[in-house]
Amino acid sequence: MKVAIFGKTLYSGVMAALLAECGHQVFWCELLKKPMLEQAYIQDEAVKQLIDKQQNNSFLKYCKFKDVDLDIDAYFFSFNPTEENQVIEILKELKQRPILHPKLMINASTLGLHGTKKFEKILPEDDWIYLPDIIQEGNALQSLTQTKQLVVGCASHSSQIKIRELLRPLFPREQQYLFMPILDAEFTKLSISGMLATRISYINDLALVAEKLGIDIEHVRQGMAADSRIGSSYLSPGAGFGGENFSHDILTLSSTVSDTGTKSQLLSQVWNINEQQKEILFRKLWNYYHGDLKDKTVAIWGASFKENTASIQQSPIHAMLEALWAQGVKVQLHDPQALSEIEKVYGRRSDLIYCTDQYEATQDADALCLLTAWKQYWSPNYSDLLKIMKYPLILDGRNIYDPEYIKNQGFSYMGVGR
Repeated sequence: MKVAIFGKTLYSGVMAALLAECGHQVFWCELLKKPMLEQAYIQDEAVKQLIDKQQNNSFLKYCKFKDVDLDIDAYFFSFNPTEENQVIEILKELKQRPILHPKLMINASTLGLHGTKKFEKILPEDDWIYLPDIIQEGNALQSLTQTKQLVVGCASHSSQIKIRELLRPLFPREQQYLFMPILDAEFTKLSISGMLATRISYINDLALVAEKLGIDIEHVRQGMAADSRIGSSYLSPGAGFGGENFSHDILTLSSTVSDTGTKSQLLSQVWNINEQQKEILFRKLWNYYHGDLKDKTVAIWGASFKENTASIQQSPIHAMLEALWAQGVKVQLHDPQALSEIEKVYGRRSDLIYCTDQYEATQDADALCLLTAWKQYWSPNYSDLLKIMKYPLILDGRNIYDPEYIKNQGFSYMGVGR
């Protein structure tokens, strides 16, 4: 098939790479009135490598909108919530082109409910599909290819046939597709995010209780995960979840429920617990120093909302920085990928030092706060840290360290629920 892909999301990059790898001829198109697409997605090295490979093999081509062939079989749209108008502009342009209809139109944008219906009104002759964005940053390719069953919103049998043919190399078996009406699929996508967020907030809520009772939440987590009815996914306490699309889904679901006249106390609590959790390390630091933080230096390891991505959307780093700065604290920050993104938001300032080496960030620090579980942070050189830091205090926002071992190395340690 010939496939035209619009959008600069990670999902569009994954689909462009995988469909091209399967032998489809993929055209990754520039947006209207926008510069040509750059080779993006450097925050996911595996995706970038596959994109480069398929471009070299000529299965994937970057092109201008006007150069998109008229005999495209499928159009794929993947946009963020703030980019809805761009999709509408593209669809209006496509309507003016002498294209033989119906074509397969795939809405893979994170726009909430009725987004597909809005697009379908512009090109009603085509076969519209809603394909939820299930990509996990940091594990992008596998999060799609290892999906056991793909939720697909569609309104006709002909669209089912087309989408199965497009994705057949990736999902060859009929039982790998879960077809349902488009609106149902859109709501399902939001509901999945809501359930995952609920698990995270629940374990974080339990962690607060466990800590007050002198219970190690890690033992509790392992016990819960061992129960086959529960499992371990999204059941790790920490400094709160983030991510643009994930957070947007929670807020959209909460708003959708409210619009029905029903107030969801659960969703409100899930969101509130998460927002409070983003300041948990600050509260621990505040208590440790009895509220006297002025002129102290705090090292932070990790700014992205999760490891293996440069994204800082809804990351706990924002709440942490604002709280520390309000107390007159100087922050020395390290992150393997996200420093440039942080600088775009906060610029250069005397109380924020950007460090390209993780140990440089701990120089003369009164505390080390870990916010993102990058692998390079898991096994630090503790003897060097003792020499470099002004005071040996580690606040572990992802519970990646062994408390007993850390304390035996000469450090004071605080985790989440430990």
